Amino acid sequence: MRKKMMLIAGLSLCLLSMAQDETVKSLKTESAKSVKKDLADTSNKRWKKGGLYSLNVSQGSLSNWAAGGDNFSLSVNSLLSLFAFYKNDKHSWDNTFDFNLGYVNTTSLGSRKNDDRFDFLSKYGYALNPKLNVSGLFNLRSQFFKGYTFPNNVKTFASTFMAPGYILLSPGLDYKPVKDLSIFVSPATARWVIVRDTALANKGLYGVDPGEKSKLELGAFATISYMKEISKNITYKGRLDLFSNYRNKPQNVDLFMSNVLNVKLSKALSATWGVDLIYDDDVRLFGPNQRSAALQVKSLVGLGILVKF
Repeated sequence: MRKKMMLIAGLSLCLLSMAQDETVKSLKTESAKSVKKDLADTSNKRWKKGGLYSLNVSQGSLSNWAAGGDNFSLSVNSLLSLFAFYKNDKHSWDNTFDFNLGYVNTTSLGSRKNDDRFDFLSKYGYALNPKLNVSGLFNLRSQFFKGYTFPNNVKTFASTFMAPGYILLSPGLDYKPVKDLSIFVSPATARWVIVRDTALANKGLYGVDPGEKSKLELGAFATISYMKEISKNITYKGRLDLFSNYRNKPQNVDLFMSNVLNVKLSKALSATWGVDLIYDDDVRLFGPNQRSAALQVKSLVGLGILVKF
């Protein structure tokens, strides 16, 4: 009886040891599968987010700039540029936000704000093929603070938050021939021009009828966006908007173009060059009688810090 008990105990220990070996092998196998799956999951991100912030000492030049500022100035200028791109199967959603703010110091006019602009663009797309989407676009462009012009060296209030402000809604086709380039075209676009400040609205500025604070325009719209990391230390972002108002002189196409080139010189130092071009046939603040439209040009060359995230 004693021998039988010892034999049974020995067999039980052997079976328990074999079971433990199988359990360990099974756990190792499942662990390896889990690691592989996690790696696959993290490599397939639906959102791509990032941006940059630059703070520069800049030399600026303005020509016919409706929002106000000195023709030549030395200023401290900051730029915040953010993006969030979503992609899942045939659905995409691109969002960008740019905010530019600068302060200028001049001997003749003292210290004052020189540059202020924000621009938010959101675009949804459904892929018809790998390079073409049917899309809907929303754009809001304005400024946060007051701006002044200086005709004949007289300080004149010219702009403020949502005066002017531009809101645009546009269905269309979005063509992306390469990763960094987008060409959006729409034959039917609604654009609202907002002048919420009563004093500016009463003057009938920015194409809004005197006393009115908004104006609806219907027309054709196209925008070309290009954002490229040329090298590890050089990035470029550009955008061109074109709008033709069917209701009023459609041949006079409104233009908005922004260009920013950043060059990383060292870990702490960067150079930035920004050029903006605006032509709006309804903005008639120029010429001998301040009643003509003109191409508005702004150029800023700066040296400072650049942070990417």
